[in-house]
Amino acid sequence: MERNTKRNETERAAEPMSEPTVEVIGLNRFVRQLKQLEPDLLDELKAANKDLASSVESEARGLVPTRSGNLASSLRSTGTARSGVVRAGKARVPYAGPIHFGWARRNIAPNPFLWTALDRRRDEVERRYGAELERIAGKVSDRG
Repeated sequence: MERNTKRNETERAAEPMSEPTVEVIGLNRFVRQLKQLEPDLLDELKAANKDLASSVESEARGLVPTRSGNLASSLRSTGTARSGVVRAGKARVPYAGPIHFGWARRNIAPNPFLWTALDRRRDEVERRYGAELERIAGKVSDRG
């Protein structure tokens, strides 16, 4: 028997379908080796991931639906050594998930603005990320 609570409905509405990503085969191994050989270059990898996530974030800003502007202002990007991430929503913007993924019970159609932004920037992200990885790997080989 399924409970019909507001929290349960919100959680189901915000469940991601299949999350779009740009996968780099061998990235974990590259990061491990980078930590061993040149740990100071990890900051450059984090910066590259942040920069590419910011590119997708700026594309998403033009796609996000606006009423008050709160959803658009909740967009933020981060970068780690292994990924760049764009997020939407926060405590004061709890409707980001239902807007993005839809909520059938409330007649909210999905508006996957983040996924659309990544799709539009995918070629650029892949090209620039490959170039950054090669640049960083070149620094390792130049020092070694």
